[in-house]
Amino acid sequence: NGDDQQPWLQLDLQDRFKVTSIATQGRWGSSDWVTRYQLQYSDSGRTWRPYRQEDVIWTFIGNSDTDTVVQHKLPHSIRTRYMRLLPLEGSPKGGMGLRLEVYGCTYKSDVADFDGRSALLYRFNQKSTSTVKDVISLRFRSHQAEGVLVHGEGQRGDFLTLELQRGRLILHLNLDDAKPQSTGRSSSVMLGSLLDDHHWHSVQIERFNKHVNFTVDGHTQHFRCLGQEDTLEIDYELSFGGIPLPGKPGTFLHENFHGCIENLNYNGVNVIDMAKRRKPQIYTVGNVTFSCSESSSVAVTFLSSTGSFLMLPADYSMESLSVRLQFRTWNQEGLLFSVPLSLDPDPINLLLQLSQARLLLSLSGGQQNSAQVLSGKMYTNSYDFHDVENMDGIVESTTQTQTHMSLSCSQRHFTNSKLGFSIVLGCPLFQCDFNCENPNKGYQGCLRLLFINNHPVDILQIQQETLSNYSQISFDVCNIQDRCLPILCEHSGQCIQSWDQFYCDCSGTGYTGATCHNSIYERSCEAFRKTGSQSSVFTIDLDGSGPLEHTQVNCTMADKVWTVVGHDHMRIIDIRGSTPRSPFVLIFNYTISPYHLRSLVTSSEHCQQEVIYRCRKSRLFDTWDGTPLSWWLDRDGVKRTYWGGFLPGVQQCSCSLDGNCRDMNYFCNCDADQDTWANDTGVLSYKDHLPLSEIAIGDTNRTNSQAELQIGPLRCYGDRFFWNSASFYQESSYLHFPTLQAELSVDISLFFKTSALSGVFLENLGVRDFIRLELSSPYTVNLTFDLGDGPVIITVQSPVALNDRQWHYIRAERNVKEASLQVDSLPLKLNEAPSERPYRLQLSSQLFVGGTASRQRGFLGCLRALIINGVTLDLYERAKTTPGVNSGCPGHCTSDSVCHNGGRCVEERSSYTCDCTQTAFDGPHCRTALAASFESGSSVLYTLQEPFSGILNEEARRSPAGFHDADVTKSQEKVSFGFLTHHVPALILTAHTLDQHYLAVMLTSNGSLQIQYLLNKEKGTEKFSPGSSSLADGRFHWVKINRKGQEECILTCTVNITNITLNFSCPILFPVSGSDTTDKELVQAGLRGFIGCLSSVQFNQATPLKAALQNSQSPLVTVIGRLEASSCGTISSLNTLSNTHTHSGVVAAVVFITLCVLAIIIHFLYRHRRTSAPSVITGKMHRPSMEHPPYRAALDLHKPNHDSKEYYI
Repeated sequence: NGDDQQPWLQLDLQDRFKVTSIATQGRWGSSDWVTRYQLQYSDSGRTWRPYRQEDVIWTFIGNSDTDTVVQHKLPHSIRTRYMRLLPLEGSPKGGMGLRLEVYGCTYKSDVADFDGRSALLYRFNQKSTSTVKDVISLRFRSHQAEGVLVHGEGQRGDFLTLELQRGRLILHLNLDDAKPQSTGRSSSVMLGSLLDDHHWHSVQIERFNKHVNFTVDGHTQHFRCLGQEDTLEIDYELSFGGIPLPGKPGTFLHENFHGCIENLNYNGVNVIDMAKRRKPQIYTVGNVTFSCSESSSVAVTFLSSTGSFLMLPADYSMESLSVRLQFRTWNQEGLLFSVPLSLDPDPINLLLQLSQARLLLSLSGGQQNSAQVLSGKMYTNSYDFHDVENMDGIVESTTQTQTHMSLSCSQRHFTNSKLGFSIVLGCPLFQCDFNCENPNKGYQGCLRLLFINNHPVDILQIQQETLSNYSQISFDVCNIQDRCLPILCEHSGQCIQSWDQFYCDCSGTGYTGATCHNSIYERSCEAFRKTGSQSSVFTIDLDGSGPLEHTQVNCTMADKVWTVVGHDHMRIIDIRGSTPRSPFVLIFNYTISPYHLRSLVTSSEHCQQEVIYRCRKSRLFDTWDGTPLSWWLDRDGVKRTYWGGFLPGVQQCSCSLDGNCRDMNYFCNCDADQDTWANDTGVLSYKDHLPLSEIAIGDTNRTNSQAELQIGPLRCYGDRFFWNSASFYQESSYLHFPTLQAELSVDISLFFKTSALSGVFLENLGVRDFIRLELSSPYTVNLTFDLGDGPVIITVQSPVALNDRQWHYIRAERNVKEASLQVDSLPLKLNEAPSERPYRLQLSSQLFVGGTASRQRGFLGCLRALIINGVTLDLYERAKTTPGVNSGCPGHCTSDSVCHNGGRCVEERSSYTCDCTQTAFDGPHCRTALAASFESGSSVLYTLQEPFSGILNEEARRSPAGFHDADVTKSQEKVSFGFLTHHVPALILTAHTLDQHYLAVMLTSNGSLQIQYLLNKEKGTEKFSPGSSSLADGRFHWVKINRKGQEECILTCTVNITNITLNFSCPILFPVSGSDTTDKELVQAGLRGFIGCLSSVQFNQATPLKAALQNSQSPLVTVIGRLEASSCGTISSLNTLSNTHTHSGVVAAVVFITLCVLAIIIHFLYRHRRTSAPSVITGKMHRPSMEHPPYRAALDLHKPNHDSKEYYI
């Protein structure tokens, strides 16, 4: 029927069956089929339940033609009599039509019905029973939110109780001998939610000794009982359905269960079957029947807060109004119903709505006709169905306690004596008549047991009437879902939910993110040094998103960044009177937990702990047979007898290892056993044994024997995993690790460098699910995962190629709320997960790193610092035994070194450092440009102690060394700098020799750049202009000048990215007399000075501006006037202009050349005006360590970039 808003096909199987599979086929001889559908099932045909997988209403894929049979095996079988197929989408060629077949088997069920005043008692053959192992299983269907299902207790205080509270199951278990009322040592575990929905729920309790598995509807919670005993001792009987009061049949201590229980088994005993056969072990209290009664209530679900409504027909004969209903929702706002009481020009509406989780009954109309009553009870974020009653203007709301709301309405409010109205439940689309002003306040939730004037409303009849008016309503079913069960917020985050979403409140947890997955704290002390912090106590999170909580440590900023962990015995301790059989024992409790200690030591490059031991007639080893008289225990409790160094197993002290013991006949100073004070202080540095957990001193009981002991704190530095790496040189090779634990959340971070076009970084497969992280093209990184309903792909596009043999950083994260991917400093790509879709990533295969299970599309290159959920995978060790993979990466200092701008890469054991001494830059990778602003009268004079370039004095030109050296003539001058100014003319740079030859770089009156050389006084000054455009435009410009050649010189000048080459004669090599031919414009520019900002000035190997900023007290540097470090705005760094590789041969060839002077005079009047910067690619980084990507478009020259964290090891 085309008019049917919600078509369905219903099957009656005539009896309850266990359904395991369903198959569909298109309608024969037509173009009709169903492409997508959902299932519902019911025992009564009145109350329906949607079929779910992973707590999501499942949508089945149907047919795409008429003849093909599509069969689905249900992962979770269902026990039902009635089934409904709800088509969602039909054939695009025809309509909706299908053939249907259901597969399953018969289902045996022993059912008992409890009316709320009955119970079954299972009595033991003996007075009491004591069990080490118990198994209780049952299925139940409840009409109420409260009730005891199982109870048993013993006289010694043991008890077991399973009960419903507010629709949730609670298991109370006590194995202690003492009464729980006095000790409070019982175990209580809550599980399940919304269990009073008139549907079947399964429960299983498994106990062995103190270990318990508690399972409700497939969700299992493991816990351990408190108490001293392993047995559960129950006296006389175990009751089901309530707790009868002894001696008074039919009376109960707690609210008893109202509903049905089936297949009740206790330790292999079918209790209901025994009750049906009237076995003497079963005693019945009250009326227990063995068929399950059906509920008469029919629920209806309002699916949308903006479009769901149900209009009930008008009855013009009513003179009063009475409304009663039950509702259940998570939302705090919603219009439950509205009634138009008057349709005059000034309409009056009666409204019942939720406002800030409280019921609000109001009359809306003009000022004379407005009134409202607000309930004080909170009604949402609750597990209850709430009763609401409105009779003759009085509203009652009932859950466990009564809440009364009254609003009196007299007849004078209305124009007619009889009320003609329609009742509208929810918020209609036409809002003008019913005052539903805010669409978000429409009701979204479940309603049932609706009565109008004490007459029940037949919801099913309304659905079938052709004149009924409703929208976005689900009949016969309550689709409410507890999205906070199981709790998907991590690290103790609080779950808050609405109808279709849940949110995690991470306040006070130390974590952040959609599910509180990511730590807000740094992982090590190293990060605090990068922010300029001084030594102090800091909070760190050693494993990031891992299970360890954050903790406080002392961070000492010295030559190395030390993480210091103290303990409770830091003072000097005097020891006397101890023997080897009764030693003095000291147990250490550290300021952080043993798990944190192990994580710190494991991840650190080096750890040590000082043992200060002073002795007088107190030996460490027996001088006769070497038996240890004192010892210490390592972190695992293993006895150790060495006292210094990092090599275990050697019973020696530090003096023996250093060869300076007081008596070389002994390995320790104290073993000389002299009546004078000796010292055997040593440093323990074998990481696998640190820290000390206990120490024992056993030789201080003799005359004058005495010892003084002081154990220092644990001190660690470095990150041994940061350079943990592997090289992949075969496409078919990979490293394998255990299956990724990523069911609910996973975060992955790594560094890579490659020259390959593509490759898979890692992959893990399941039966249907998978996750993959790959370089799909030189410019593209993909994160792909499939939760069983189709792949999700998140892509990050890079503006430059990523296969440039440089290190690049990737961080990927996936949780139940969202997935994200970030590459270097590019913007974070985020993909939010739909609320109604699977959320568990179920993997089963090994984790493949650097390749795939198919051995195709493997990664070629280097991977390092691979961290998954806070755990670093040891690529280095795994690669040792894997063909096609090498441990480590082949050299950190290659032709494509990460040291920039001519910085020299220095190879270290497992890392590198950048020597920026001969560059105009600074920072870990020589990328931090050094800039300064100058005002009027300020300048920098730099005196060279070594001759540079071809601007030589006359004596040097006569020297054979100055004439014949090829390197000198090959590269005469290499000058580079950046500048920003508004003022002209301006002298930027001059270089003078003692015989008045010079090089000058200036801006002319029209702002164009001009280079002047005076190399031959006979020819005079030669001027070169790379271009005529003005560079005094307030923007930053890079300039690079390079002069090469012998008789004919080639001058290359690069301004920003434009290269200009000029040819001219090189200087002659003998003195020429003549007058001063200094250019007048140059003199004028020198008098005005330079007004602006200069950056990264380099003249061959000299870096005068860097020396002035970092070492202004040097005798080589003279600073005149005011000099301030500056950022020059946001400077665009061009690698082609900043890679100033210096030729070392220049210095070597000028040994006999006399001193020359280079004067760089820079003037500045006013601080430059900051200009608009080019767009910068930025993004929030979640990573433990990060290097600047080679293409980063902006440099901050004044302060370090705190968004990136770089380690230099």
